[in-house]
Amino acid sequence: MRAGIIYSPANNVNLTVNDGDPIGHTLTATVSGYLPTIIDVRVTLNIEGVDGGGWNGDLYCFLTYNGTLVPLLNRVGVQTGDAFGYGTIGMNVTLAGDPGGYDDIHWTEFPTSGGTYAPDGREISPGMPPSSAPDFDADGTIGFSAYNGMDPNGTWTLFIADMAGGDQLKLVSWSLQITAVPEPVNVALGVFGSVFLVVAVGRHQRVRKLVSQALGR
Repeated sequence: MRAGIIYSPANNVNLTVNDGDPIGHTLTATVSGYLPTIIDVRVTLNIEGVDGGGWNGDLYCFLTYNGTLVPLLNRVGVQTGDAFGYGTIGMNVTLAGDPGGYDDIHWTEFPTSGGTYAPDGREISPGMPPSSAPDFDADGTIGFSAYNGMDPNGTWTLFIADMAGGDQLKLVSWSLQITAVPEPVNVALGVFGSVFLVVAVGRHQRVRKLVSQALGR
């Protein structure tokens, strides 16, 4: 079985994200044939503007698997006094770890191309009214470690939407990278311990039988 997964649905997805459409777009990745225990998940996103326009603060994007949803982008830059977020156009980044690890993508107005950032992680409705903008001031509450310990084999889903009208972006490409390992060591040790116990008991019983025969019992 394989340990490292790099899933690239296409080198060039070139999916135009419908402007001001919360229904958004869903893309799936089916993973199979890999080791059973996740220890790391990363997602790359390459997003560009359309016809010179775009507004990162409009974007809502998440990864979901096995009932666990991790917000990757949630209205980047929305905060107290700014209900529209950053007007920067696009990004080409890797999202990794948890909020509080790498720099928070939510507060990154000008992402470095090829840079690595923490996922947004804010479990807040992206369709909130402007009066709710202060809710975004707090750090995110969930990251990729939520997938640790799960079996990676199954269908992963990426969702992306533009939540406000006026400018348009496109998802040029994306990829999913998962690192998986064999079952946890403590489980394996438990199995080995059981085998050892059976062998030890068997030997002990055989020794007792030989001693009894020697004594004529």
